[in-house]
Amino acid sequence: MLSRPLRRPVVPRRLCYPLDRPRQSTPASDLPMPPFLFALGLFLLTVAGASQAQSPFVFGPEEVVPKSVKPGKKWTEGRVEELPAWPADQDLIRLSLDQASPRFTYYLDRASLEVGSDQVVRYVLVAETSNGSRNLSFEGIRCTPNGAHRTYAFGHAGRFEWIEGDDDWQPIDRSGADPARYELWRHYLCVPRLFQPRPKSEQVRLLRSGRVPELENRGFLTN
Repeated sequence: MLSRPLRRPVVPRRLCYPLDRPRQSTPASDLPMPPFLFALGLFLLTVAGASQAQSPFVFGPEEVVPKSVKPGKKWTEGRVEELPAWPADQDLIRLSLDQASPRFTYYLDRASLEVGSDQVVRYVLVAETSNGSRNLSFEGIRCTPNGAHRTYAFGHAGRFEWIEGDDDWQPIDRSGADPARYELWRHYLCVPRLFQPRPKSEQVRLLRSGRVPELENRGFLTN
């Protein structure tokens, strides 16, 4: 009697992956958010918004301005349409300067001195050299905290001529290189600390006396 050959038992194979091929996994960002986490996030956002709306604290700076303070108008210069007459010697007032210039002796023409409606003090300034030659200029000064000056015209051959182009306002030089304009602004033409022109009669009186009251001789506020 022939016998049947024995068969090996069938063993199921385990799934395995090659070592050089990583197993794929689902990214965490693609996984659905659990419902309870979504509900918790909405609740926290709602509470935070409500607490900020009802908070007594101010989260941003607020400018405190009294109601009585009104915004000022922007300054504009008035039109200067006429040039002054050529100054007469009897109207020239010699400037007494604390820092006298070694090159020039300065005079101001009393007849041309005027305070405009725009609060600009305009005048004719004469700079005389040691040999007697003169340089004349028609100018203006603003009585601002730091001061400003402007030249409108120069004098030549007995008459003034406008400066071509726009000659803008320039700051007052405090280094001593321009003592005449500095001391006109600081002492004679403007009221210290009030930043406004003096009346013309007071300007002329101070220019003639060459002295400024001691109480006012403290100058303008520093920068």
